[in-house]
Amino acid sequence: MDTTRILLYVLFGSIGTGYLVYGKRQQKGMALLAGAALVVSPYLISNTVLLLLVGIASMVVPFIFPV
Repeated sequence: MDTTRILLYVLFGSIGTGYLVYGKRQQKGMALLAGAALVVSPYLISNTVLLLLVGIASMVVPFIFPV
């Protein structure tokens, strides 16, 4: 593992945890799903660029589709 991937894991994991807490408290399903995707995606994606793209997309989706 390199430093970039570890930092991305920590960054997306912490943002995902924030989305999970927000989605649960505010009853926002899309934020809850995006938070789960941000927490789980680093474990499933091994390519750094793809991980970055999926993470950014997961952070933007709740603002585009606020359900």
